[in-house]
Amino acid sequence: MLAGADARTAFEQKGLLDQLKKALTERALNAELDHHLVGDESGNRRNGYGRKTVLTDGGPVELAVPRDRTATFDPQLIGKYQRRFPGFDEKIISMYARGMSTREIAGYLRELYGIEVSADLISTVTDAVIEEVTAWQNRPLEAIYPLVFLDAIRVKIRDESLVRNKAIHVAIGVRADGTKEVLGLWIEQNEGAKFWLRVLNELKNRGVCGCPRFC
Repeated sequence: MLAGADARTAFEQKGLLDQLKKALTERALNAELDHHLVGDESGNRRNGYGRKTVLTDGGPVELAVPRDRTATFDPQLIGKYQRRFPGFDEKIISMYARGMSTREIAGYLRELYGIEVSADLISTVTDAVIEEVTAWQNRPLEAIYPLVFLDAIRVKIRDESLVRNKAIHVAIGVRADGTKEVLGLWIEQNEGAKFWLRVLNELKNRGVCGCPRFC
């Protein structure tokens, strides 16, 4: 049903990675605007969204960028005239994979911003991003997936000032109509029976029971 494809198909253009990039970036931009509006006594407030296409390592991603009434909001994650966002993909995968602490996510966000920003802003964006990531990680799943594929891809991730190769483990469920859904992502240094048992138990707890191994 996967037509000979492997887990990497989930990260093709307009696939899972692009969806995650869009969701997390828009959440971060909205948190930036919330931070910008705090303490503003001029009556400034939200004023809808503008559309913007940004080029990342994996291709173009269309974003809904929030606006304010007085047009004083200048996003720092993606500036008004910025059209490219290199080095983004691996960090996004890592933030959605399990096992990252608040401190690690805050560190990734500092790298993404690429400039010195206030601790308050990083804290505001981190809180919003963690909420987005947690909602995706814990979302309910369908009860039945006729096929579930377990695989891993390796990505380069900056860890304590060093670039390391880490394995991102992927669970892909195939629905009865043949469509695929990435059920979860996990970072694990050592792949083994205990790790995969934990993954399968997590999927079961999120509602999957269409395979004897899950039931």
